[in-house]
Amino acid sequence: MKLSMYQASVPVFQRGLANLGHVLDKGLTDAGLRKIDPQVLLQARLAPDMLPLIRQVQIATDHAKGGPSRLAGLTAPKFEDNETTFEQLQERIQKIRAFLATLQPAQLDGSEERDIALKAGPHDLQFKGLEYLLGFATPNFYFHVSMAYAILRHNGVPIGKVDFIYGKAGLGQ
Repeated sequence: MKLSMYQASVPVFQRGLANLGHVLDKGLTDAGLRKIDPQVLLQARLAPDMLPLIRQVQIATDHAKGGPSRLAGLTAPKFEDNETTFEQLQERIQKIRAFLATLQPAQLDGSEERDIALKAGPHDLQFKGLEYLLGFATPNFYFHVSMAYAILRHNGVPIGKVDFIYGKAGLGQ
């Protein structure tokens, strides 16, 4: 069986976003249990020169919506990046999951050779669709989801690999 561009993107981002939402839920719950201001976690960083949790989530979600959008030849939904709470981050995740649910396989399948051009900071990047998905969009998505997970874990939130990989479904799903 051949893996399609749709199968390699939309369901992957959907599941990763669901699991990111799960990890954020655990972070907010833990902050309440330990009587920590949630802003402490939202502004936490792994290192002084790294972005805080809020930006990690915003960037991860940007890749989740941007990847499939570019492959489908669509303009991705725009967000102001003004979230300041766990609840607002969850709303952002849900909006992107709802957008991804509107995409159909026919919109992405066959996009392996589509020319993808984007600007990343001062760099103008050029890709073919498959290279973009596997070498840029997906790795960037997982990098920022991993950083969000790591920031929470580093700050004592009781999460583990099962939360990252399986989310609410837990092991064995």
